[in-house]
Amino acid sequence: MRVAVCVKRVPITGGRILLTEDARAINTQHLGFTMSPHEECGVEEAVRLVEANKGDSVVLTLGPPEAVEQLRDAMALGIDRAVHLQTDGSEWDAEATAAALLEAIRADEAANGPFDMVFFGNESADSGGFQVGIRVAYALGRPCVTGLKKVTVEGVSVRCEQEVEGGRDVYVLPLPAVLTVKEGLNLPRYPSVPGRMRARSKPVAVLTPQRAEPRLELVRLAVPAGQGRRAESLGSGAAAAPSIVDVLAKAGLL
Repeated sequence: MRVAVCVKRVPITGGRILLTEDARAINTQHLGFTMSPHEECGVEEAVRLVEANKGDSVVLTLGPPEAVEQLRDAMALGIDRAVHLQTDGSEWDAEATAAALLEAIRADEAANGPFDMVFFGNESADSGGFQVGIRVAYALGRPCVTGLKKVTVEGVSVRCEQEVEGGRDVYVLPLPAVLTVKEGLNLPRYPSVPGRMRARSKPVAVLTPQRAEPRLELVRLAVPAGQGRRAESLGSGAAAAPSIVDVLAKAGLL
């Protein structure tokens, strides 16, 4: 079985977001980076499938030179090979990203045979576009289901479960297929020390994709206005008791 998984280097959530002076990009100077939680589950699923069925797994990313960190993280978890589509660090839109990944996937398939499954995160943790996996599936002419919480291989097909309000939808797709997955699909493992050491010594294939002329222009980003909060003193000692009781009652705790 051959499995590919595409990941993206994204800022660690929870940090304070600052914009560049022109408000067209995030100032990443003081941010830490990781891969999206959805994509961590995609990596784990790819590793499990190859462990169970033998074969080959590949992780791909499009991003700046520093994105090699996320590729090595994936290899530390058990992915066999890595392909880095290296950019200058500028943000590529979904159309350009999908085109670059598509070219790399086709090149790998031409050399090593078709992938049975290609995994994407349902959406990236930063821009949340929901597009790249679907675009690649369409270009490859392969079936695609999004937002998956369970994946089971059944011979030459794959059974997929997608959460919907009040239950789950179940699909059976012929292989090869493209699947976008969500956090909760599985519980990603922690990398072992030997795994990290092996990942550091593994080669990473570096490609330089040609960026198509974008048909969309990002005009401006905006950081949501903070919800102002202020502290209010309820008094001290026994005199504060009635006010505390009133606050607890309004909160439904009494």
